[in-house]
Amino acid sequence: MSKENWNIDIAPSTGILDLKLKEVWRYRDLLLLLVRRDFVAVYKQTILGPIWFLIQPLLTALIFTVVFGRIAKIPTDGIPPVLFYLSGITLWNYFAECVNATSGTFTKNAEIFGKVYFPRLIVPLSVIISNLIKFGIQLSLLMVFWIYFYAQGENFHLNSSIILLPYLILLMAGMGLGIGMIVSSLTTKYRDLTFLISFGVQLLMYASPVIYPVSNLPEKYKIFIMANPMTSIIETFRYALLGAGNFDLMHLGYSSVFTAVILIVGTVIFNQVEKSFMDTV
Repeated sequence: MSKENWNIDIAPSTGILDLKLKEVWRYRDLLLLLVRRDFVAVYKQTILGPIWFLIQPLLTALIFTVVFGRIAKIPTDGIPPVLFYLSGITLWNYFAECVNATSGTFTKNAEIFGKVYFPRLIVPLSVIISNLIKFGIQLSLLMVFWIYFYAQGENFHLNSSIILLPYLILLMAGMGLGIGMIVSSLTTKYRDLTFLISFGVQLLMYASPVIYPVSNLPEKYKIFIMANPMTSIIETFRYALLGAGNFDLMHLGYSSVFTAVILIVGTVIFNQVEKSFMDTV
């Protein structure tokens, strides 16, 4: 009797921290398809299309300039207000959109999850990657303003810390993915969390140095703002791009540890809920 060879193994999950990265790689075509869907479908039937990626941060920066710069007169460390606000908004938008979009992974995709198998991690990963494209577009807008103000002789400069930019993006992506996986897992039972996380992310922006420099805060409040892991990321980015802000390896290390922990916790919860979420969603 001839020996048969099998190329598909059906086996139980190997562990709570298993991200099934080999399977994700096998389904990379699906990942790219979902990235394209996330990027194209949202603005496919709009008049301005992807230009909205530029209009949204630009209008926000202009409003912040009028309200917080002209009316409230909040200082911006000697940086042109539009450039200061735009630098914070660009990073915050990426983090916030990653959290908000990944937090609905199970509830928004319940129908397709119940019909066909593929690594569930592909869905939140596609969100992280598609938002990275948007981040690149908005970062290009920021650099246009950087070049303009630099040509006008404004007192700021790029420094060697800019090499940390890929690491800062990785931290934001990991943090957004970890928080999103936790929230998406919990919303299979507690739907109210969907509204809570959206509201919470909006409030968290004001606990981040998006509209104010940390150097302008009273000492008694700095400890609370620095406890926000996004603070050191934004401050490091501003320091690298503009020479303003506070670059502290200890605080950046804190953000790195926080991201690692939140990713591990998110992975554990995500893998556990993935097995039975169809019974509760």
